[in-house]
Amino acid sequence: MEITKKIMEKQSYRFIGNHSAIKICEWTKKSLIDKGECYKSRFYGIKSHRCCQMSPWILCNNKCVHCWRPIELEICLDSNKINEPCEIINQALEKQRKLLIGFKGNPKINIKKYKEAQEPMQFAISLIGEPTLYPKIGKFISELRKKGKTTFVVTNGLQPEILKKLGENKQLPTQLYLSLNSHSKELYEKWHKSNKKDAWKKFNETLKLFPVLKTRKVIRMTLVKGLNDKNEHIKEYSKLILKAHPNFLEIKSYMAIGFSRERLGYDKMLSHNEIREYSKKLVKELKNNYKVLDEHKLSRVALIGKDKKNMKIKKSEI
Repeated sequence: MEITKKIMEKQSYRFIGNHSAIKICEWTKKSLIDKGECYKSRFYGIKSHRCCQMSPWILCNNKCVHCWRPIELEICLDSNKINEPCEIINQALEKQRKLLIGFKGNPKINIKKYKEAQEPMQFAISLIGEPTLYPKIGKFISELRKKGKTTFVVTNGLQPEILKKLGENKQLPTQLYLSLNSHSKELYEKWHKSNKKDAWKKFNETLKLFPVLKTRKVIRMTLVKGLNDKNEHIKEYSKLILKAHPNFLEIKSYMAIGFSRERLGYDKMLSHNEIREYSKKLVKELKNNYKVLDEHKLSRVALIGKDKKNMKIKKSEI
């Protein structure tokens, strides 16, 4: 664990307690010097400079081929030492502020944004690991809601029972993401290398559960050239998507960053035009009133949904 931590800390990760981590997003950095905003800002109204990118649980039960995380490194946790949600939140805010200190001396800094960034209002719970494995994820989301903060949780969908419980306890995040990268059981096993024997079954249970979860729901598809972007599989993807009835779909290119560069090369990234064309073909297959609503060229991502008026997050949805 110590060797792993040193490697990750060199990449600007900071660890919190026994099982959490934080890292300043590149879009947060760019926003502070007025060099651009994250696609979440364009699509959903999230302010990039006030976003905290973190995870309450750094372990994952998948080892996805496209992941920028260090899946090749073994991380051992003492699961008997579970940190409380408030403890993690307070430390995350503290470490976020410390990581931002260096920006204050940048002559290009937007001082107004820098001051606002001291109090993040959005928690992107997607940095590393699988957040639904954190035993107190429901309370964690509730505590953030009490503080008036929006929460985006990205899950691999292998814990449908946890998602169901979050729904029953009214502890779902502001926006729930489900990663969909495989059209079949065969590709799923090759792509995700899960340590759960019934992973494909569990994932499909989450797809079926999705429509009844009362929150904003997004399916994110990350496309890797030559691996899961073939047009002949669009029909199979559409069946899985329609099973879940998400509010939105994000169709995004794989980006050669972090540890993923050792597994996949830059040639595996799709251009934005390729993402745009794929999205149009997927919409045609989906029918059901879905359409391409927006796009963010720098992130090589397109947003699919039913209505533009529901894109921006309202205060009532926090």
